[in-house]
Amino acid sequence: MRPQGSAEQLECRRRLAMRLLDGGLDPPDVATAAGATVRSVQRWRAGAGGEGESSPALAAVPHRGAQPKLTAAQAAVACSWLAASPSAFGFTGERWTAPRVAELVARELGVSMNHRYLNRWLLRHGGFTPQLPQRRPAERDEAEVARWVRVEWPRIKKRPRPAAPRWGSATRPASC
Repeated sequence: MRPQGSAEQLECRRRLAMRLLDGGLDPPDVATAAGATVRSVQRWRAGAGGEGESSPALAAVPHRGAQPKLTAAQAAVACSWLAASPSAFGFTGERWTAPRVAELVARELGVSMNHRYLNRWLLRHGGFTPQLPQRRPAERDEAEVARWVRVEWPRIKKRPRPAAPRWGSATRPASC
């Protein structure tokens, strides 16, 4: 697994390890100082050969993987859209969906993003999770609901049976 840090930071760590090795420290001490394993320090020394700290083998290696589709500034803009109503961007209804965000990113930023990927992307970049708003009827009467819970529900709710005396069986007498 790739360690934490940018390629330049990791290169700096490797070059520091070579300086410490050239200064006479043992690989276990260098590994502790550089925050690496002993095996990594040994690999760096073998890769550097006799060149030491100036070896091109210690140079920064760019991070593998696809480049992000949106820059940090574009990502911030896309996340800020979610604070506004979707109707402000020409959508009907008041619910943001991944396909709507994908359409808006394509329309406003010119970047094509798969709507199935957007849920994970939004979680990582803004902490947004897909949620459905609770549906409530427009004609709901809160006062009537409260009255029903207070009056009707206790009337129809099943109550536990009152405790009756326990009778013993013919083979076992009752305990009092």
